[in-house]
Amino acid sequence: MGRFKTYFFRGLAVLLPTIVTIWIFIWGYKFIYDKIGIYIKRGLRYLIILGGGSEPELAKLWIDAALSIAGFLIALLAVFIVGAFLASVVGKTLWRVVERFIMNTPFLKQVYPYVKQITDFLLTQEEKKRMFSRVVAVEYPRKGIWSMGLVTGSGLKKIIDNVEKEFLTVLVPTSPTPFTGFVIMVPKEQVMDLDMTVEEAVRFAVSAGVIAPQSGRTPRSLPASDLKGQTEQKGF
Repeated sequence: MGRFKTYFFRGLAVLLPTIVTIWIFIWGYKFIYDKIGIYIKRGLRYLIILGGGSEPELAKLWIDAALSIAGFLIALLAVFIVGAFLASVVGKTLWRVVERFIMNTPFLKQVYPYVKQITDFLLTQEEKKRMFSRVVAVEYPRKGIWSMGLVTGSGLKKIIDNVEKEFLTVLVPTSPTPFTGFVIMVPKEQVMDLDMTVEEAVRFAVSAGVIAPQSGRTPRSLPASDLKGQTEQKGF
């Protein structure tokens, strides 16, 4: 029984990533096809009928499959064109108008900002760079315990003025959902930069530390004198 359990989980560990990857691609295909591609397919059928085609011919399996594939490919192209248009000056201006309308619409304005933040983080590199400038380690929740964090800002001006120190705002993500966590403000000299990308940090948090960064990469620690000074301090 023990050997069966070992082999089963070993096989699951090998097959699961492949299965999940294939499932994601299938889900993506179905989502694009169901939301966009199917309407393009219907339009193509209508155009073919107008051009002299007949319903019995279009009902053939290979023609129906060809139309489905064509609808999906055209949908992909349409999404690409929309993305390219929104990257232009005119597209950005028009989209700001649309977003302003959404943000002034009851109910929509309570949901849209949070959905947009998550999708932008997952799909756009610019948003990741804007939200998280670098990956750091901080002694949190108490001295002697190091937690990984993502720098999101330079701290609140009121605190900086009162304490007269440079602060960093750090998001300490929780596992397995790195979009939630604890926002803390830490003196800049008490932060250790880690040689990790934001993507590596997210994978590390989602996997609860199982998926570590590439081997052979070491953290960019503070100078020995600064680190010694930190260890002599009493918490935050």
